[in-house]
Amino acid sequence: MTKKSKKLFLSILICIFFTLPLTPKNLVANELGGFFEGAGAFKFGNEKAVKNNYNFLETRFQLKANYFPEFLEDNEGELFFKGEVLGDGYDERVYAYIRESNISMVIYDLIDLKMGRQILTWGTGDLLFINDQFPKDYISFFIGRGTEYLKVPSDALKISYWSKYFAIDLVGTLFEPNKSLNGERLSFYNPFTGEIEGSSMSLNYERPSSNPKNIESSLRLSRTFGSVEGALYFFSGFYKDPVGVLNPISMSLFYPRMNSYGFSLRGPFLGGIANFEAGFLESRDDINGENPLITNSEVRYLIGIEEDLGGDTKLGLQFYVEQMLSYGKYENGVPLGAEKRDEFRSLLTLRLSKFFLAQTLHAGFILFYGLNEDDLYFRPRVSYNFTDNFKLSLGANIFDGANDHTNFGQLQGNNNLFLGARYSF
Repeated sequence: MTKKSKKLFLSILICIFFTLPLTPKNLVANELGGFFEGAGAFKFGNEKAVKNNYNFLETRFQLKANYFPEFLEDNEGELFFKGEVLGDGYDERVYAYIRESNISMVIYDLIDLKMGRQILTWGTGDLLFINDQFPKDYISFFIGRGTEYLKVPSDALKISYWSKYFAIDLVGTLFEPNKSLNGERLSFYNPFTGEIEGSSMSLNYERPSSNPKNIESSLRLSRTFGSVEGALYFFSGFYKDPVGVLNPISMSLFYPRMNSYGFSLRGPFLGGIANFEAGFLESRDDINGENPLITNSEVRYLIGIEEDLGGDTKLGLQFYVEQMLSYGKYENGVPLGAEKRDEFRSLLTLRLSKFFLAQTLHAGFILFYGLNEDDLYFRPRVSYNFTDNFKLSLGANIFDGANDHTNFGQLQGNNNLFLGARYSF
């Protein structure tokens, strides 16, 4: 789709959604909401991003609307729109974009359909994802934007089937990669140069072409066994991070094909809620692990528990492991002098949160610690609701590590303090 046709499509959508309220006889109900927000993150690290004094400085206006058209009343139809206008002081521009725009309805008694741009989330982990192969925006999270911006919208068709025995969700999506580290707002480790790079980053990313054969498919089969929720997952598509090397000389990376298979369980345990999740990620472009330029297949495991300690206090613990398969072949293919990853990579997380002052003040943190890579990520946050509509928040992103090439160690020059004020309506 060209830029001109995208603008035309956006204009048509806006016209549809904002003229519907002018014809109330066609609507069963409508809801309108949103917020105004000013936010920023100020760096106290010293690295090589485009601007080293801050990570972001922006004002944001969000508008969301639900419409229930009369012509879809028999199908419980709903039109949903969420759009934003962003004044971005970091990139020095103002722009508008559609975060969600979709239609949902019941097409048969037990079958639901949802079509359009939507946020998709699967799995049981707390900020750790195994069977959720939908795109993420880690840059937004690491610079201090709200947690809701960790998820990237997907242009998707979702069909859900419900029965008294199980539920099935089938999703078809256009490829959308993770918003991975690129050196613009956060500096990171370049494996080709062996150095921390920022605005001078010289990596190139090759995306899959946009054609029908590259449509990604996701399947979830779920049911409840007493008080335990169980699910099976399947995905066929591409890795969301560029974990294949297309050309080492030009430092070009690509997104290899990948299938994933997994399951999850979640239910009460020892007075809290426990979860267990596992998944096999099959690297389809390197099934046997013989190509050193493409990531190997992996098995990933996650176990966690959340406890309510009373007094509006909650504690969450997780243990996460990635196991590289065909590790011997990987070792043999690592270039001389290059950093080599471990066969098993493990991570512990701790989340603690508490409400104060009649639940108007919320304080908490989440800590990630890499056991074998000896690195960490610490994200404390405090928020206070002055009224039901007005909230202030303050937090930090703190990274540390023994080595520059590890997940969090590469980010230790990007430590920042973020704050924001939001008025909701």
